[in-house]
Amino acid sequence: MQRWYRTFPRGMPGIGLLVLRIAIGTKLLIQSSAFVLNPQAQKLGVWLLVSLALAMGTSFMLGFLTQLVAGLSALAGAAVYFWHPAWASPFLSFLNFDTAGAAVAITLLGPGAISLDAYFFGRRKIVIPRVARS
Repeated sequence: MQRWYRTFPRGMPGIGLLVLRIAIGTKLLIQSSAFVLNPQAQKLGVWLLVSLALAMGTSFMLGFLTQLVAGLSALAGAAVYFWHPAWASPFLSFLNFDTAGAAVAITLLGPGAISLDAYFFGRRKIVIPRVARS
């Protein structure tokens, strides 16, 4: 994972990435949960996309495997618009191009310092104790 992210920006850039992640995650969670509560279609493919969007929204909010999830959400949005344009209903509007553009930005920038990725995969300070010589 360290190869994926060069740095985990702190300060204002880290807060900006957190706000961007929360905005994308909130949009994914709200619109996919609205579809679950009021289903319009009973197709298996639509339900798989909605469950994928719920998982991706949760992952965005927590900042876990952010780069992988952001790339996957951008690809899923593009796939829906090119192969199944009928699925791009108002309930599945979380897979639109502005969300895909923000997901590509998160893919390229990384999750930021305020994320589970930074906690699990961030740089560590290694303290090597001095050995007493006799």
